[in-house]
Amino acid sequence: MKAYIKCIEYYLPADVLDNTQISVDFPDWSVDKISAKTGIYERHIADKEEFTSDMAVTVSKKLFENNNINRADVDFILLCTQSPDYILPTTACIVQDRLGMNKTVGALDFNLGCSGYVYGLALAKGLIAARIARNILLITSETYTKFIHKGDKSNRTIFGDGASATIISTDGICEIGDFDLGTDGAGAQNLIIKNGGARNPLREEKETIDEYGNVLNPSYLYMNGPEIFSFTSSAVPSLIDNVLFKNVLKLETIDLYVFHQANQFMLNHLRKKIGIDESKFYLFLKECGNTVSSTIPIALKNAMIDNRINKGTNVLIAGFGVGYSWGGTVLRF
Repeated sequence: MKAYIKCIEYYLPADVLDNTQISVDFPDWSVDKISAKTGIYERHIADKEEFTSDMAVTVSKKLFENNNINRADVDFILLCTQSPDYILPTTACIVQDRLGMNKTVGALDFNLGCSGYVYGLALAKGLIAARIARNILLITSETYTKFIHKGDKSNRTIFGDGASATIISTDGICEIGDFDLGTDGAGAQNLIIKNGGARNPLREEKETIDEYGNVLNPSYLYMNGPEIFSFTSSAVPSLIDNVLFKNVLKLETIDLYVFHQANQFMLNHLRKKIGIDESKFYLFLKECGNTVSSTIPIALKNAMIDNRINKGTNVLIAGFGVGYSWGGTVLRF
């Protein structure tokens, strides 16, 4: 049985952190330097009392209302997050209750970051193929900024908070193609929050300063930028080749490429290395930054609004990052 995306919506918190504010905290980084390096001008920050389930509920209600979706028809909830409300219970269960959805729905969280939306589509397609569900609500919701140290200028310039909601069903606006997925856990230490789990509980830690002037603390997000760049530069070109091969397509027959919106420098490097025409490469991070698992659905929604996606458009999506984890597929509109 084929699987389709029926509709997509997204939500960004009201509070905005722009480059001017960051430049005040870090005078050696001018507004122009930040925007030139990242392609990001502002990012949205979850309120102190706003958490993953709150954003998940808000974006799901928006999806139901804007697309005339009867929530009673949804029979499975997939929630991708690395910032759950609690260690347990499952945040998807909390969302099911707060949305007033049927008790017959299946619901689960899965812990992935930048590849999460692609993996969510793969899971949803599998549920439909196995006839376990017919209408899946796929939510991505992250509050990464709650785990970024105020003195970590590198990560503060890149990440923002946000959420998306997608209905995957047996009919819709685009067919979900075949997938290529990959994992390399050897890179786990290069994008990590070391404290807070069972292995390393939260505790007071001595802070250090790295060579770039960022404050490091094991209880906050750590990203080894050069290693992440090296991994991405190596893994993504092969990922694109494999996705094209599995979907019996060529580089030039894809109408639009929508990658995880990591940062503008990395994306342009990948585009040039793979040989993608700039006119076919979609960017949407200027006003929201890197929202982790939500970057691809946010970009897809805006590409549709911008009329970059229409009936007959082939779109290749690719996610890659923390884990290391990567995945891609083709959406046939």
